[in-house]
Amino acid sequence: MAEQYLLSIDNGTQSVRALLFDLQGELVAKSQVHLQAYYSEHPGWAEHDADGYWRAVGQACQQLWQNCSVPRSAIKGVAVTTQRGTVVNVDRDGKVLRPAITWLDQRRVGPQPPLSLLWRTAFKLTGLSGTIEYFRREAEINWIAQYQPEVWQQTHKYLLLSGFLNFRLCGRHVDSVGSQVAYVPFDYKAHKWAGKRDWKWEALKIRPEMLPELVAPGTIIGAITADAAAFTGIPEGTPLVAAAADKACEVIGAGALEPHIACLSYGTTATINTTSRKYVEVTPLIPPYPAAIPGGYSTEVQIFRGYWMVNWFKEQFGHLEQRTGAEQGLAPEFMFDQLVNEVPPGSMGLMLQPYWSPGIKTPGPEAKGAMIGFGDVHTRAHMYRAILEGLAYALREGKERIEKRSGVAVTELRVAGGGSQSDAAMQLTADIFGLPAVRAHVYETSGLGAAIAVAAGLGLYKDFDTATRAMTRPGRVFQPIAANRQIYDKLYKRVYLHMYQRLQPMYQQIAEITGYPEQM
Repeated sequence: MAEQYLLSIDNGTQSVRALLFDLQGELVAKSQVHLQAYYSEHPGWAEHDADGYWRAVGQACQQLWQNCSVPRSAIKGVAVTTQRGTVVNVDRDGKVLRPAITWLDQRRVGPQPPLSLLWRTAFKLTGLSGTIEYFRREAEINWIAQYQPEVWQQTHKYLLLSGFLNFRLCGRHVDSVGSQVAYVPFDYKAHKWAGKRDWKWEALKIRPEMLPELVAPGTIIGAITADAAAFTGIPEGTPLVAAAADKACEVIGAGALEPHIACLSYGTTATINTTSRKYVEVTPLIPPYPAAIPGGYSTEVQIFRGYWMVNWFKEQFGHLEQRTGAEQGLAPEFMFDQLVNEVPPGSMGLMLQPYWSPGIKTPGPEAKGAMIGFGDVHTRAHMYRAILEGLAYALREGKERIEKRSGVAVTELRVAGGGSQSDAAMQLTADIFGLPAVRAHVYETSGLGAAIAVAAGLGLYKDFDTATRAMTRPGRVFQPIAANRQIYDKLYKRVYLHMYQRLQPMYQQIAEITGYPEQM
């Protein structure tokens, strides 16, 4: 077993990483190529050179071989995991037709032709009319078809970033069911493209033949081509295995296979996920995402801007800590942990509602962020701690919604993502949830989840369950502090849970007066 290794390619928002794991789930080697998250030619747009993603994959892989003593012949398989919702148009020759539209993009298409009377009536009766129109106006498919018809006419395949990279690696238009998180005609319950009579075909200007073939996680979808081998250094013929989107891979990479184990992801988007074999809509009529295991569902609640808010704070208010850390040779994260620890639990009454970006239903499209309770005692340190606390409050609310809808109590927390490297964030998470917060044993949990898919798919372990249990284990455990827990419990129940309800009417007034966010 020591001579068998698994390669994960993790194309995130901030970087592309080539990660080599052994069959015990240990990270043997890593290479990272940093990315500009996006560029914007117009306000609200967020695009990226799709070929630039592929170049970064090649660069990351080639760097890996230069810094790694593992023989390439020992690599048994490779899998791709990527950011969700980033889309690429290619022509019949596989040539990219326009920049990739990333998941951070906020453009909206104009008013769409009405759906058929049957669907309009059905959605009106179920109270979904607004949600469906939001879906249609957010869909990149509809924007490209309306505003760039020449690109749409040339589009042979409309791919998520995962499908695009799979194609470049193996030459086939195949993608994983576990990667389908986007405005596409996907049946989230059946885990396949929507049926012929599904309303999504009427709502989206796309034809079935423009989409890739879908396979379950763990399926061998092809082999590394000669061209891809020359570009990346991955041996030609190496099996390419379907994995899942980064958040889904993160869940199994943290060992959260059972519905009583919640995985908190402290990344650009902060999420709380549980893995379920049952179809459970945490928000009524909003489907769960596909999990990274065949037939599984992720009961996810997300805070769209999540730990992006931490970077926002650092860029706007954290120059002193960044400069001091650089002068003393200390990581910025260490300096910001010191900032958090200067402030008592509860941030001396400063409370944050972390809706820096609107939602669809909970919160709604009118939602905005809010910080209340300011006084003359408050400093940047209080604001920073309030951000971390507000995110944890929001995710605790998500946990309680998952528990209510699933009927399963969450008894364990696994924490992954960049924010999990902060001891201060881990401790206040344990305090706010009132549960031990367990850091995953490796930081690269998305990549580990993809490696698990390779191990299960190639039969190196008999199934996903066995592979996950063999390749994951708890890291450091943070126990809740009783006194802190009492303070947080009162603030959460008496204040936080009421903030959105009280502020929502004012958010609607702000949107009507200013036109932001755009009303539906």
